[in-house]
Amino acid sequence: MRILLAEDEKELSRALTAILEHSKYAVDAVYDGLAAVESAENNAYDAMIFDIMMPKLDGIEALKQIRSHGNFTPVLLLTAKAEISDRIVGLDAGADDYLTKPFAMGELLARIRSMTRRAGDYTPKKLRVGSVTLDMEQQELFHENSIRLAAKETKLMEYLMLNEGKKLSTSEILTHVWDGESTDEKIVWMYVNFLRSKLDSINADITIDGQQGGSYVLSTLAGGNIA
Repeated sequence: MRILLAEDEKELSRALTAILEHSKYAVDAVYDGLAAVESAENNAYDAMIFDIMMPKLDGIEALKQIRSHGNFTPVLLLTAKAEISDRIVGLDAGADDYLTKPFAMGELLARIRSMTRRAGDYTPKKLRVGSVTLDMEQQELFHENSIRLAAKETKLMEYLMLNEGKKLSTSEILTHVWDGESTDEKIVWMYVNFLRSKLDSINADITIDGQQGGSYVLSTLAGGNIA
């Protein structure tokens, strides 16, 4: 699992990174709110941890910008303030959890596990990119007409749509869509091609770019009917 850590206290950032990596997380560490927004726009994460007091953009403003772009990745806010009003502001901005400094590392890890388990509860049941809608409950894609998807096709399409415009490696897709069920990278290529065929069949204005064994990105076709 991959985590974005935005913490401007570099000693604390290094300590948190070491503990998270020891717990088998991949960590991208940044030191200000603007860098956090840029990283979230360009990369796929399973969770994000933001300190509230950061330069350039504070954690609350960074979170608001990320949420405004349709990013539903779970976010844990860190703060030195314990007032209830500060927690309310963070939660209203779109945070999923809150942790007051100083904290036990075991509690941080437990909260990350809890957030990532609940992540699907907060994802909309319908996603839209370009003029294409994915209905996860019905397992259908809609554009000029509709087409049914298999369960794994639906999960793969959901992951691509939640991360529109981001390069997703074959290994990332295997981890998120197959969740340890398969280690054969060829299966990703096969399912990408299944989805490409189904997108063509509904005359979709989005496409999946990428080659076998590499990274894939969902993008809107130039000149398409953008909603």
